[in-house]
Amino acid sequence: MDSEKLLHLSLFLPLLLSFHFKISESSAHIYPSQPFHDVGNSLLLYGGSEGIFASSRSFIRFENITLWRTNDLQRKGRNGLVQAVIFEASDRNNIGGSAYGGQRSICCTPDLAKLQGCKQGEIIRIPSARDPNWPILLRARFKGKTLSAKMEDTEIQITKTGMYNLLFISCDSKLKGLKMTGKTVWKNPEGYLPGRMAPLMRFYVYMSFAYLLLSALWFFQYLRFRKDILQLQHCVTVVIVLGLLEMVFWYLDYANFNNTGKRPLALTTWVVTIGAFRKTVSRILILCVSMGFGVVKSTLGGLTSKVLLVGATYFVASEMLDIAENVGIIDDVSGRAKLFLVLPDAFLDAFLILWIFTSLSRTLEQLQMKRTSVKLDIYRKFSNALAVLVVASVAWIVYEVHFKATDPFNERWQTAWTITAFWDVIAFVLLCIICYLWTPSQNSQRYAYSGEVDEENEEVQSLTGGKQDGDISLVKLEKDSGSDTEEDIEEDKRE
Repeated sequence: MDSEKLLHLSLFLPLLLSFHFKISESSAHIYPSQPFHDVGNSLLLYGGSEGIFASSRSFIRFENITLWRTNDLQRKGRNGLVQAVIFEASDRNNIGGSAYGGQRSICCTPDLAKLQGCKQGEIIRIPSARDPNWPILLRARFKGKTLSAKMEDTEIQITKTGMYNLLFISCDSKLKGLKMTGKTVWKNPEGYLPGRMAPLMRFYVYMSFAYLLLSALWFFQYLRFRKDILQLQHCVTVVIVLGLLEMVFWYLDYANFNNTGKRPLALTTWVVTIGAFRKTVSRILILCVSMGFGVVKSTLGGLTSKVLLVGATYFVASEMLDIAENVGIIDDVSGRAKLFLVLPDAFLDAFLILWIFTSLSRTLEQLQMKRTSVKLDIYRKFSNALAVLVVASVAWIVYEVHFKATDPFNERWQTAWTITAFWDVIAFVLLCIICYLWTPSQNSQRYAYSGEVDEENEEVQSLTGGKQDGDISLVKLEKDSGSDTEEDIEEDKRE
């Protein structure tokens, strides 16, 4: 597939993927006829997990939770028990037990009934040291030949800040084929946003103002020197606008979710799409800068199609990963996208970093050979800044892996938002550096590709101003321009 077809596919990707992801209609965890699964000696359905701050306005509410058994079990007319258990992550060891140091069981067995005094056929629950009423158990029981059993609608007040988990469990193995409908609503003091996501809403407000300030400064210079704008500066303008739109739309998505309890599929999908497009354009911009586009060479030549192909591929990979991690997701568990979505994105990032630094090295060599000290100074500053940010990014990746590996139960959820925020800050800092180095000015054309007259000769021209010297300079300019064109063609072939 060539780059043009891939670009067309990337434009329709959000629409195509939207049909494959379930809409999250509200902050509620909705269970549309979800089946129970065999886990150890129990039948289990995961009900959700969120960080909740303690408050009189914080709660977990059960609404229309209904259990459905199969028609065969209905005809047999057996009684059966299903329980819901809510526990804070630090109380996880208060659920279940083990006999004689063996495998841990959720449900009470005959041996555990003798050792711990639990009731056989029910969940093993050990009262919490902080509050004997926790973990909380709720019950629904099948009676006679009823097809369904309804759990009482209730609201559990949250009096301690923590990561709360909800499980629906049946210890009756004869209830296989059990399904459940209904929903649970989880609410924090300030709204419906899960605790881990709440700080990000404020973060996106600050980032929106930061991009707005950068936009004001950049566009002031951009309009002031609009007659001297370089192609590179047009690209920077696009990235700034995309960054501002992304931060504003992320805030709108989170604010709408927090206030209404609803997270529309369309809004989240387009926020993710804008973000994926911004990341793609940013990486292509950095690659083009590193290749010396508009400064050392007037075009990318034969590399244009390759750059566009890599950009389109990166957009598709980033879009799929971000949609999997964000669209329809309301749980407070860290993003766990499937490995086949994470690996392409990581591979393309590594490939682009390698390509960027290889191209940057060649551009620096060319500038040194041509003795253009002003351009060389800019590129050295850019190279140093880029190297520092890459090192910081690698260090943060190591920290992120350590953070997730040492926190399997998400107990550090209150600081987990920094993992996401860091990458937005890094992208903004790098954009500010590019804006600083290539800010529009009356000397912008001095940095543009123009046949590459050596600066030393330019200074001699400006001092002598002689006609003879000017004639010699024009001859030299033609020679240099021809040699530069040949160098660019050879470099493109090597690439």
